Amino acid sequence: VQLQASGGGLVQAGGSLRLSCGASGFNFDDYAIGWFRQAPGKEREGVSCIRTSDGTTYYTDSEEGRFIISKDNAKNTVYLQVNSLKPEDTAVYFCAALRGPPGPLCNGRLMYDYRGQGTLVTVSS
Repeated sequence: VQLQASGGGLVQAGGSLRLSCGASGFNFDDYAIGWFRQAPGKEREGVSCIRTSDGTTYYTDSEEGRFIISKDNAKNTVYLQVNSLKPEDTAVYFCAALRGPPGPLCNGRLMYDYRGQGTLVTVSS
């Protein structure tokens, strides 16, 4: 089982990035895939989540509109488009997978079966 997060980097404030989460080793369609982030010295923070079976999406109130989550079931990949980046968005972004009902992952509790290694997003002012 593997979740591979990629697409992070250094970007100026106001810029955009598209993060990717590639999944392998499990039945992608049976899972919810979510993104959360962790900045140095801070708690994990849920960002967005998607149910791969039907595309239902979940966002934290503060991020909806700037962050767009999508999926490609044929590629077993979930994307997170991050727009209008701010310095406070600087963090390691992780993707995670939970089988079954998405609530425990997507409602902020950040419970998951599998987690990727993270990709670093750094936003300069």
